[in-house]
Amino acid sequence: MKEVLLPELAESVVEGEILKWLVQEGETVALEQPLCEVMTDKVTVELPSPYAGVLHKRLAQEGDVVAVHAAIAVIAEAGAAGGAQASGGGESVQNAAASAAPSATQAIQETGENPATVDAELPVQATEEREQMGGSIVEAGHVAAKGEDDTSLFKAFASDEAVRLEGLGNRSGSGAPGTYTGGTGAILNRAQTPSGRTDGRVLAVPAARQMARELGVDLAQVQGSGPNGRVRVGDVMAHTQGNSAQTVPAPAAPAPSAPAPVAAPTQAAPQPAPAPAAPAAKGTGGMPVAPVQYRTPKGYEHLEDRVPLRGMRRAISNQMQASHLYTVRTLTVDEVNLTKLVEFRSRVKDDAQAAGVKLSYLPFIFKAVAAALKKYPSLNSSFDEATGEIVMKRYYNLGMAVATDAGLTVPVLRDVNHKSIFELASQVTDLAGRAGAEKLTPDELAGSTFSVTNIGSIGALFSFPIINVPDAAILGVHSIVRRPIVNEQGEIVVAHMMYLSLSFDHRLVDGAEAARFCKEVIRLLENPDRLMLEAM
Repeated sequence: MKEVLLPELAESVVEGEILKWLVQEGETVALEQPLCEVMTDKVTVELPSPYAGVLHKRLAQEGDVVAVHAAIAVIAEAGAAGGAQASGGGESVQNAAASAAPSATQAIQETGENPATVDAELPVQATEEREQMGGSIVEAGHVAAKGEDDTSLFKAFASDEAVRLEGLGNRSGSGAPGTYTGGTGAILNRAQTPSGRTDGRVLAVPAARQMARELGVDLAQVQGSGPNGRVRVGDVMAHTQGNSAQTVPAPAAPAPSAPAPVAAPTQAAPQPAPAPAAPAAKGTGGMPVAPVQYRTPKGYEHLEDRVPLRGMRRAISNQMQASHLYTVRTLTVDEVNLTKLVEFRSRVKDDAQAAGVKLSYLPFIFKAVAAALKKYPSLNSSFDEATGEIVMKRYYNLGMAVATDAGLTVPVLRDVNHKSIFELASQVTDLAGRAGAEKLTPDELAGSTFSVTNIGSIGALFSFPIINVPDAAILGVHSIVRRPIVNEQGEIVVAHMMYLSLSFDHRLVDGAEAARFCKEVIRLLENPDRLMLEAM
């Protein structure tokens, strides 16, 4: 038996959603044959089978969000003798894990070696599952166990919270050893035990902690759906919706007419400890106690359709929510006179066509943005939440928001400062086309330092863009409109005007610097000759 693990599809990808299984249980699968479609970072990729054989069991279902390196399926390799072979394989795995565990533990105790250097790859399973299988909890960062060679099913590294692989021979419900029932690996959206810890600490992602503080929720009471019971944002929202009636402060009880008998000391009775502060009810100036729960108006049930929040839409939802929770979004607005740029583009359009390039205004905007970022580097930064450090970047990878039939995606143009206008134009056309066809790779959607969204392509005059985290800012560009202005000579003339809207994270960027950045972009766009000097 061989486990199929979700591989690292890109450096920044930590999880993926199983969109569709392409092979059914019991079907024969060839080496490198696509097994399933995985959605990660708004890209859909086909996952090829690393083995040839028969798909014995699918450990993750369609719609499951799975951690990288988690097991998603089990394949009986070609030549295996069915159930008997599977039984023997399971038993050998159990024996290998049992024999490896003492030696791994002993190695740590004797050498004190950094466990990060030990060859260990299998992601931890949910604590609840491992406790049911006889495992015991070990500290984070310790090696739990590993197989004797690379063909072993279990090569484990205890990350965050894990268990030793004692008795991890995947037993059937009857307890018979060697009957493979399959572990789920780190399936992130399946219910786990509340809080996921037995020592009083609660495993939770930072966004969930922040939401819990804002809503007055005790994380220890929240049912976590992440690996090892880790609490995620959706868990906090589900908890508040389920308990909203209890979180609204009740009216104070009337004072009793006579003191009730108490068995307390003669000293003044202490005031009862207040419950965790519940947010004020709507209308009292505080936050609502919980997100508004949707209810279908009576009589309209047959006129509604329910669509699961999956795939691209779920990825977009998560990114937008992260932007809202992790940035202090502020907006500055300006306008630019593009009359000279319109004339310049008209003059070089034939040259672009001869070079096989479709020349839009975006390459000029990207070039101006990259030059302005050099001058005002705070807009090309990110905040490292884990270390509390501001990361100042000396490279200029610009995200380009693209609207597709499946939803919004942001491919990245890398090293914009080193590329010519025609090179950028070619890349814009290529990335936009492949985004619409859903042919982008995960790496092409990662690593932006700043983003640009072109709302003008659909006729919008103005927008308030949402920051593409972890970027510090995003620039919205809009429709170019011919309208009258007063020029420097006091004359009323018709000019090609466009609004710029810059959303920036005020933790990283001061308002004055954001305004100066916009002015530098405007200076370059209004003077194409200067912009061409930047392109050299």
